[in-house]
Amino acid sequence: MKSNLPRSLQTTLIILIVVGIVMLALGGYFGGITNWLGQVTVGSQTWLSSRFLAISDFLTVPRDMASLRQTNIELEAEVAQLQTQIIELQQQVTQTEILSALVDFARTNPENTYKAAAVIGRDPSPFLRYVILNVGSNDGIVRGMPVVTQQGLVGRVDAVVSGAARVQLITDQVSAVNIILKNSKTEAILTGSITGDLSLGMISHDVTIEPSDVVLTSGLGGDYPPNILIGQVVSISNPEYELFQSASIQPIVDFSRVEFVLVIINFQPVDISPLLPTPSP
Repeated sequence: MKSNLPRSLQTTLIILIVVGIVMLALGGYFGGITNWLGQVTVGSQTWLSSRFLAISDFLTVPRDMASLRQTNIELEAEVAQLQTQIIELQQQVTQTEILSALVDFARTNPENTYKAAAVIGRDPSPFLRYVILNVGSNDGIVRGMPVVTQQGLVGRVDAVVSGAARVQLITDQVSAVNIILKNSKTEAILTGSITGDLSLGMISHDVTIEPSDVVLTSGLGGDYPPNILIGQVVSISNPEYELFQSASIQPIVDFSRVEFVLVIINFQPVDISPLLPTPSP
């Protein structure tokens, strides 16, 4: 069915309608509708975007968590390895420093000949004070040889096998060392104890002993060379009712941390026990 309106009139009406709409839009009459349509469009896009991200996260989070766990495991392994390397380097530095100090000690005491040794064992008994060295008779070690560190006196070799030696520490309860107090020039006997403490006894009341007085080996008795540092006086007991005074000694060597030592191999201990008078029955 054909339209009753001429084509030219239809065109004119369409143009007038379009122009009217444009004029109304330019006049701001469609602002509310435009804003509403914009809000609806933006809201729809936001909703779709959030749902898309949620679905994406749901699908990818398990894979990401597994990747993070694996990365965390690898990082923890690397940290543990680095910590092990740091500890090993610290031990190497400590050992190097100790060995360097031992070398310096040997150089500053050229009158003796030394054999370096490492401590490879300790007596498990709480009442005995011994350490085991990794040198023995195959290395020229014999019973009675003195043992020192760069700090001072450790003890002497008590027993020897082909590849190892046992050292009795001066803190052992049956150890006895002839000493001299540097300041007072007083000679005495240093003894160990069951607790590992060192003390001096049988000192006359006439002798003046002062705290911090340095204790050295005297060389008497033939067990040790003279002038090896042992420690210093920390306290004195001088009761009037006792025949002698005594003193407690702080050793210079930390026996619980001894790792490397020097054995004085050119010192020959002398057994003077046959020359000592025997008590009459």
